[in-house]
Amino acid sequence: MATIALFHSALGVRPGITDAADRLRAAGHDVLVVDQYGGRAFDDYAEASAYVEEVGFPALMQAALDGVGELPDGFVAAGFSNGAGMAEYVATQRRCAGALLFSGALPLAVMGVPGWPAGVPVQIHHGERDPFRHQEWLDAFVAEVRSGGGEVELVEYPVAGHLFTDPSLPAEFDATAAEALWERALAFCDRVTS
Repeated sequence: MATIALFHSALGVRPGITDAADRLRAAGHDVLVVDQYGGRAFDDYAEASAYVEEVGFPALMQAALDGVGELPDGFVAAGFSNGAGMAEYVATQRRCAGALLFSGALPLAVMGVPGWPAGVPVQIHHGERDPFRHQEWLDAFVAEVRSGGGEVELVEYPVAGHLFTDPSLPAEFDATAAEALWERALAFCDRVTS
């Protein structure tokens, strides 16, 4: 059983996040959903991005770190999209068992972090045609994890949706890809905390 800190996308804590937490809990894991927005959520990416800009990345990173302040070391940092960046940041500031990133990855320099912690494994899930995919960011992050001695598993799905595991976003949701993602993600959580 793992303890998992789950970070939401720029859209906030929506049904896709609570569904993800429920799925992880049903598999026997303890899950803390870190709400960096204090209950605020968005239906529109442009509005959500404007809010992220208004709050600022440094404040969101601090909120992410504050949100896991009471968790013991050894948890899995997991996040969707913008929350994947938050999970990365937390994994560089706390002793984590691993990082689980959905539809997002940032070069560490964006967060002012000099390197990836030695040996911390990462599993990344991405849609091949995700409109928000930044291949150069993904490549840079994978290289940084490997240079830190961490194992990286990058899994790509033949989908065009960004948050393709979220059934509350029907234009993006892909049930087949979501099931495959959760099978791999749950196996990762079991592996890194066993």
